[in-house]
Amino acid sequence: MTLKDQPTVGILHPGRMGSGIAAQARTNAADVLWCPQGRSEATTARADAGHLTAVLSIGDLVERSDIILSICPPMFAETVATDVGQYDVTGKIFVEANPVTSQQLDHIGKSLPGATIVDGAIIGSVPGTGKKPALYVAGPGQATAALRSLYEGTDVIVKDLGPELGKASALKSAYSIYQKGARVLTALAHALGDEHGVRDELLALAHQRSGSYLSEPDYVAEMAAIAWRWSPDLTVAAAELESAGYPGAPVAALAEVLDMWSETRNNWNLTAQEATETLRH
Repeated sequence: MTLKDQPTVGILHPGRMGSGIAAQARTNAADVLWCPQGRSEATTARADAGHLTAVLSIGDLVERSDIILSICPPMFAETVATDVGQYDVTGKIFVEANPVTSQQLDHIGKSLPGATIVDGAIIGSVPGTGKKPALYVAGPGQATAALRSLYEGTDVIVKDLGPELGKASALKSAYSIYQKGARVLTALAHALGDEHGVRDELLALAHQRSGSYLSEPDYVAEMAAIAWRWSPDLTVAAAELESAGYPGAPVAALAEVLDMWSETRNNWNLTAQEATETLRH
């Protein structure tokens, strides 16, 4: 794999995040390409706003690019990689910047023979508006170094997780469980609060606490000990949501997780790791 000081970058199907990440690459790239074939007017507008260079086909994009960025909804990641794999990708860096499973990542690698695969994960808001998202990367050192150089001095902060593929995707998924899951639960909590006219009291309770539970992993051990007391509360909450016409299944599922700690009831000697291990099935 021979790298250029100013590589040509190809962005596959730039959405809102992808077009922002691609536009930032223009700082240090020779050119940033995209293919408008079959894309929407909104995608074209984003690409034009980012001053990306249009090419006639995906084949043209692959042929001319040194680094190819795949930033799309994860359910399309394998299809996008397969489309690219129809062309010669020998010596190119393919950045799979979507949260995918290890099995998907393995399939993507096999569909791109000759390419260097980098597992990537974007965490943060779209760059270019004062926001500086992080691009976590895992893969061969020469390839991840090329990405650090590509985004040096831009609003994209590249963070290297080492050579093991799958680490970046796992980080994204782990963070999404809390960051996205907590927002879903917030919506349901406020829906139930509004249903019974206690929104102000709910907000007052929320404001009594600052910070994120995600920063307190040691509390998992205590939670395992008291889960038997929490599960009934969530079961009632799930029933209340259903009664009000809202989905209670997500909250009921959380109660089921708590029930998996039935054997650790009042066990205050567990470590956080031991408590987590009891949830394996």
